[in-house]
Amino acid sequence: MEISWYGHSCFRITERGMATVVTDPYDHAAAGYSALKLKADIVTVSHDAPGHSFLKGVKGNDWTLDGPGEYEIGGVFITGVATSGNKDQPPNMVFVMDYDSVTVAHLGDLRDVPSRAQVEALGTVNVALIPVGGGNGLNAAKAAEVIAMIEPGIVVPMHFKTKDSKPKLSSANRFLQEMGLPTTEKPQDSLKVTATSVPSETRVVVLEVRS
Repeated sequence: MEISWYGHSCFRITERGMATVVTDPYDHAAAGYSALKLKADIVTVSHDAPGHSFLKGVKGNDWTLDGPGEYEIGGVFITGVATSGNKDQPPNMVFVMDYDSVTVAHLGDLRDVPSRAQVEALGTVNVALIPVGGGNGLNAAKAAEVIAMIEPGIVVPMHFKTKDSKPKLSSANRFLQEMGLPTTEKPQDSLKVTATSVPSETRVVVLEVRS
């Protein structure tokens, strides 16, 4: 499996012979990054906002997932878990994608630490794509707390300040400090994961924005 980041909360997840997923496609006018020109079989939407639900930025998608439930599409098992939506918080969907026993959880615009029941509903998470820059998502301290609850093998920060981002967010450095990691770690172009490559102890992988 390969995971590529296109800025903000948008990732493309691919695996040979299986459906391709794009998460939270953005309108570049809202996010500040280059206009998306992606193709995918499935698009997941954490909530209805220009920075997270711009479906026109993705071509070829036959499926748009924006609510809770269990789905099997193109060999990928996907579970949608609602983490908010009460009168005090806007709705947010977390999607867990199971690619042949490698699970990736996209936490959307999660803004508070979830309940134990919500964490249990996610099941085992190998890779967590987590907001860390504040704004309408988790800040660095809360993100570190969520990681301690989920205990994934790999953590990929998203929704943080970069040279191109438009929303008012903090950089990923604060999150790395909360996790006790150096702030000079060189970002990777993409993340390749197999069932045997998931580390037993959590590590953080910062990705470069793909253009």
